Amino acid sequence: MRFTRIRDLVTVAVVAAVLVHLLARLAYGSLPPLPTFAGVTLLILAVIELVLGFNLRARINRKPGAAPVQPLTAARAVALAKASSLVGAIMVGAWVGILGYVVPRRSDLAAAASDTPSGIIGVLCSAALVGAALWLEYCCKTPKGPEDEDEYSRR
Repeated sequence: MRFTRIRDLVTVAVVAAVLVHLLARLAYGSLPPLPTFAGVTLLILAVIELVLGFNLRARINRKPGAAPVQPLTAARAVALAKASSLVGAIMVGAWVGILGYVVPRRSDLAAAASDTPSGIIGVLCSAALVGAALWLEYCCKTPKGPEDEDEYSRR
C-alpha cells in the first residue's frame, strides 16, 4: 500500500470546490443558513487521530512502557487515516466552494455575510483533519531495521 499523495488530495479538493461552487450558484437562495460551528466535528476527529498517531508511533517504535501493536490494529489505523484524509480533502474543497460564492457577495447578501465565518471555520477544521490523517498514516510506518537496508546502501 502506498502513502497518500498530496496531489491526489489537492485534486479531490479542487473538484469538490468546483462542484459545490456551482451548486451554490444554482441553489444558494433555497439553502438554510450554515451553522457557525458546522466544521468543528472534523476538528474533533482531527484531535482524536492526532492522539492516536502519537500513541501508535510510540507503540510501533517500542518505546518503554508502550504495548506492542497488533498488525491488524496498524492496518485499521492506516485505513482510517486514508479515509479521513480523503473526507477532509472533500470538505476543504466544499468549504472553499462555499467561500468562493459567499465572500464576494458579503456586502450584498446578509446570508452570505453570516455564512462566511462558517466557511472559514470549516476550511480550517477540514485542513486540520487532513493534516492529522496524514500524520496518523505516517505514524503507522514500520521503522527500518538493519535488515531493511537496500542493496545500494551496502556498497
